[in-house]
Amino acid sequence: MISTPEPCTESCGAAWPMVGFAARQFFAARELSEQYNFSKTHGFLFAMGGFVDPSGCVVVTKERLEDKEMLKAIQSIDAEDIMDKSKGDAFSKGVALTQGLWFTTQCLARVHQHLVVTQLEFATMAFAVMNVFTWILWWNKPLGVEQQIVVGAPRPPTELPPRTELPLFDRLLSVILGTRQDEEHIVPGLTSVPDFWSLAVADGEGVSLLGHLVIWVIPSLSALIFGAIHCAAWQDEFPTTAERWLWRVSSVVVTFIPLMMISVFVVLARLSEKLEALLAPLFLIFIFTYVSARLLLIALPFAALRSLPASAFVDVNWNIYIPHL
Repeated sequence: MISTPEPCTESCGAAWPMVGFAARQFFAARELSEQYNFSKTHGFLFAMGGFVDPSGCVVVTKERLEDKEMLKAIQSIDAEDIMDKSKGDAFSKGVALTQGLWFTTQCLARVHQHLVVTQLEFATMAFAVMNVFTWILWWNKPLGVEQQIVVGAPRPPTELPPRTELPLFDRLLSVILGTRQDEEHIVPGLTSVPDFWSLAVADGEGVSLLGHLVIWVIPSLSALIFGAIHCAAWQDEFPTTAERWLWRVSSVVVTFIPLMMISVFVVLARLSEKLEALLAPLFLIFIFTYVSARLLLIALPFAALRSLPASAFVDVNWNIYIPHL
């Protein structure tokens, strides 16, 4: 029997790029909590644009935290009060986690009973594992900013500079790798923060071993696991030979291209602009190849539904795991 939990469709954005973004936010929240003596929950809400001054301007740069009165006002807010504004968070995580564990149990039972695990189930499993990484990194993160918290004194009126944007290539990197968008691109007077934005974190010698682990190793590991789960369907039955090889090649691509992209990005970050311009097309080729493979791995499982083996429709026999039956 094919069993695909509902979060499969909404979790497509929770693959390794989202894990990278979550990792950057986690490390930024941790860095803020240590530097300014408040909880990681405060740090997450700060990065999400959850604090505003009385004039309605979002408090989202470290410069604003240098104001002692502003910092004191933020520190005075209880972390539990912040989480109370996200009452659905614990419930939604619990439901999703339970559903994911039940789905995983079903897949393992199917393997144990020599029943077919379809490509759609393998794909769903990969997304579920990515969700686990994200849940762990965002465990102390409020669900959303439903109501911003007013803190501190109004910001004195100033003439706002023109809003600047990152170059297109840098914006692609920011979304795909979850990398930082520098604070100079967040101008005073904004009432919300851009999507996929997290506070800049140091990339140099000041980063601890845990910092490097969170920022680079976890996204790399999640990408490797995501691809490996797809590779586990290597010997599955496919309607045609062409579809089998499309699946195999795409699985290899989504396993190793992210590691290559992260490696190239690390190199680009340490090169001059001229050398960066030469390597940028290579990075774009990686992106195009990866996106194409991902689209195939989404389409192929649904195409395979037209010709499933008979055991795919057989339910797991749970009675064999209950001794008295």
